[in-house]
Amino acid sequence: MTVAYHRYVIPPYILRRIVDHGSLQQQRCAQNTLSHVQSLMAHVPGRPAAPHVTTPGQLERDIYDAGQTQELPGTQVRFEGQPSNGDVAVDEAYDYLGITHEFFWKSYQRDSLDNRGLKLTGSVHYGHEYQNAFWNGQQMVFGDGDGEIFNRFTIAIDVVAHELSHGVTESEAGLIYFEQSGALNESLSDVFGSLVKQYQRQQTADKADWLIGEGLLAKGIHGKGLRSMSQPGSAYDDPILGKDPQPAHMKDFVHTQQDNGGVHINSGIPNHAFYLAARAIGGFAWQKAGHAWYDAVCDNSLAKDADFSTFARLTVRHGEKRFGKEIADAITQAWGRVGVVL
Repeated sequence: MTVAYHRYVIPPYILRRIVDHGSLQQQRCAQNTLSHVQSLMAHVPGRPAAPHVTTPGQLERDIYDAGQTQELPGTQVRFEGQPSNGDVAVDEAYDYLGITHEFFWKSYQRDSLDNRGLKLTGSVHYGHEYQNAFWNGQQMVFGDGDGEIFNRFTIAIDVVAHELSHGVTESEAGLIYFEQSGALNESLSDVFGSLVKQYQRQQTADKADWLIGEGLLAKGIHGKGLRSMSQPGSAYDDPILGKDPQPAHMKDFVHTQQDNGGVHINSGIPNHAFYLAARAIGGFAWQKAGHAWYDAVCDNSLAKDADFSTFARLTVRHGEKRFGKEIADAITQAWGRVGVVL
């Protein structure tokens, strides 16, 4: 039996900011979500066997409606091939699970998240005004947000793909969710989340917005998204949420006890390295830079407690192995520009 860890879109430090600075209603929503996040983080369940498809590359999706309860999975509302039921959250979850599956299959010949044909399951309308989405080791779960700070969590394809990509990292590298290895774990989900959005839009690296969570912040919140890979630290600056705390360089690495040693904060550094590599290489970012990162995650020599430098060396090695010295040099320079020593 595999151990399942919950991976959240909204880190605890953002929820704590809302508890400290939001209106009474906003505080209540954030506190309820935070309490739930903390209770789940303390409880690490074993994972029952998830259903798989038998044909390689076959897509099978199941979407459930939790009906604003916290009972999973809820009531089945759309399965593979079934038409829309008119619920926008159901349709977004269904569509974005499908695009993420297609991205990994067509780009890297990966057969679903675990490379063994895992069926993709999502539950929408989880909890009452629940301000998060998470991957629980077996399925995706989406809250509706409160409409004042966060919109519904199915709204952003990169957030959906970010959470699903935790399933890829878990099954390949199992990077420990603490300090640098945890920040790498988070960064890989941002990288693949952004690449899925670019793939969906057929955008080259120079045309992409490199934001994570575009559209997730409600009207009236001062921000473009949750994180920026092109300019870490610039995604939001708001009286309630505070300022985006992500660094873009090792000299600004944040040492903290919060957030498992800053996994959602220091991920800005490898995020920016990927952005710089993808821009330097040009074209579709998933084809070369993305493939080097993907190969590095799947490298059996990648330790569970790998630091930035260890992972960086693997991306250079795989970039050269698959695409030659010019690509490897671009990747080396990108890591150098964020202060990661190879």
